[in-house]
Amino acid sequence: MVPKTPRRAASLILLRRGGKHRQRGVEVLLVRRSPAASFMPGVWVFPGGVVEADDAVASGGQGEAAVADGEELAHRACAVRELLEEAGIELSADADLRPWSRWITPEVVPVRFDTRFYVALAPPHSPPRPDRAETTEAAWISPREALDRHGDGELSLVFPTIKHLESLLPYASAEEVMAAAGDRAIDPVLPRVVGEGEGRRVVLPGEPGY
Repeated sequence: MVPKTPRRAASLILLRRGGKHRQRGVEVLLVRRSPAASFMPGVWVFPGGVVEADDAVASGGQGEAAVADGEELAHRACAVRELLEEAGIELSADADLRPWSRWITPEVVPVRFDTRFYVALAPPHSPPRPDRAETTEAAWISPREALDRHGDGELSLVFPTIKHLESLLPYASAEEVMAAAGDRAIDPVLPRVVGEGEGRRVVLPGEPGY
């Protein structure tokens, strides 16, 4: 079977700033998809979605470099737009979005995405407001708490969200995450699904069985 072509997408890992929340360490924004959604119903995710035609931004250059710049600008515009649509939080036009990762849905999955993940600091005093259509709930939560609640069956998470939450565990503050983003090598991650039946599992590049 020929794998489906992944759709371009972007997701934003929004970080709450310090202040009175500093003692809590890193906190990220998660939104809960509507239980009525046809794709990942009821799952808690980072705000994000598919890159649309209106997200295209002219890079001002020519050639392959200009195309790459245009792609990057479109993904950033998508991440900012989806944050506003799904959580009611607006970032300024010059918001500092820093690439964190790029994940591509496994080839055996019928609905596939090529998603660029960014990290950014939330504006001061920005309580999330889910749209009550695509998203029904929103919460600031630490990566550790989100993972623990998932393990206890209280919070439904999918594999990419789990792995991104785990990637944030070493950091003590939003500022540390932002600083670390500047040193990350953004290589596309293409997980694989191995095994059969109840033994099926997802493996990442470099893991046994990949």
